[in-house]
Amino acid sequence: MKFGIVFEISVPRPFRPGVEKQVVDNCIEQAVLADQLGFDQVWAVEHHFLEEISHCSAPEMLLSAIAMRTEQIRLGFGIAVCVPQFSHPARIAERAAMLDVLSGGRAEIGTGRSATWTELGGFAADPDETKKTWDEYVRAIPRMWTQPTYSHQGRSFSMPERAIVPKPLQDPHPPLWVAVTSPGTEVDAADRGLGCLGLVVGGMKRQEKTIDTYRRRIQLCDPVGSFVNEQVNTVNFMYCHEDPAHAMKRGAQLSDHFNYLAPQQLFVKEIYPTQSYATDGLFSALRQESTSSGDPMRIPDGIAIGDPDRVIRSLKRWEAIGVDRVVFILNSVETIPQAEVLDSLRLFAREVMPAFGHTPAIGSTSAGEVA
Repeated sequence: MKFGIVFEISVPRPFRPGVEKQVVDNCIEQAVLADQLGFDQVWAVEHHFLEEISHCSAPEMLLSAIAMRTEQIRLGFGIAVCVPQFSHPARIAERAAMLDVLSGGRAEIGTGRSATWTELGGFAADPDETKKTWDEYVRAIPRMWTQPTYSHQGRSFSMPERAIVPKPLQDPHPPLWVAVTSPGTEVDAADRGLGCLGLVVGGMKRQEKTIDTYRRRIQLCDPVGSFVNEQVNTVNFMYCHEDPAHAMKRGAQLSDHFNYLAPQQLFVKEIYPTQSYATDGLFSALRQESTSSGDPMRIPDGIAIGDPDRVIRSLKRWEAIGVDRVVFILNSVETIPQAEVLDSLRLFAREVMPAFGHTPAIGSTSAGEVA
C-alpha cells in the first residue's frame, strides 16, 4: 500500500490579511516533508466559491509550487472539474501537461463533475448534463495528449483542428482517475479503465463492495486512454502520536471540524430535482460510523487516527479489502498546530510505513525543521 496527502486548503475565519498565504505555506511545507519521508503522492482538489471549506480554485498552481521543491512525490491534479462552464477540456489537457513537464513527469490527473450547487449554480451549469460532459472530456483529453492535432464535434464542446501543447512528459500520458463518491461511479471508472479515486471518508463496508465491483468490471473495460489504470485510492484522516489519548483528542478535533464544515456545502440534490446526483456520499458514511462506533472520541475503525499501533491496524483493514493507495487529510481550518502536523507525518513514516513494506526515510526521526 502507498500513502499520500490531499489538500483542500480550508481557511479559518476571520479572513484576516495573509491568512490564505499562511495556510498555503503550511500545505507546501507539509508536502515537502512528505516527499522527504517517502510519501508517494500529494493531491490538490479543485473547488470554487466555498468560503472556509476550500480555497483551492487553481490546484495546478499549488502543485507547480510543490513540484519546484520536491523530487519524488507524485502530483495529483484533481479533481479537475470536467464541465464546460468550468473549463474547456483543452485547458485541462494543457494545464495538466505543463504540470507534468515542470515536475519531470510526476503528474496524475483526477476527473469529476462537482457535487455542490454552490459551484455548479455559480457557473450556471446544468446538473443533468454533467455526467455526459465528464464522459466526453475523459475520452477527449488522452487524445489531446497523444495526437499531434485534435478536432472534435460533440455534445459539450466542439473545436477545429488544433495542436494541444505542451505534451505531457510521461509516455504515453499521465494516469487518469475519476472521483467516486456515489454508487455506480465505480462502474463508470472501471468501464473506461480509469483509476478509482474513492472520496468517501469512512464507510469501509460500503467501499469494500465498491472495490469488488470495480475489480470485476475493469477486467472487461474499453479504456479511454492508452493504458488501464487499475488502482484504488481512498481518502482518510491521519493524526499519529505516541500518546493514544492525545492522538484521539487531536484526531477527534480534526474530524469534528471537517464534519462541521462538510454539511455547510449546498449539495446539488438538496436544491435541484435531478437523478444525476442521488447522494452527497462524501461524508454521510463517516458521520454514521462516528455516531455508532461506541468510541468515546467518536473515531470509527478504519480511520488513521491514534498511536502507531492503532493506525497500523486501521490501515491493514483497508489493505485487506484491496485498497492500493490512501491519501490523508492532515488538517482542517488549521485545527492542529503546524508543528504537530509535521511531527505526525514523521512518526507515521518512522513507525507505520515500515509495516507496509516501506523503508524509513532519512530524517523521519528528526524533529528539525524542513529544509
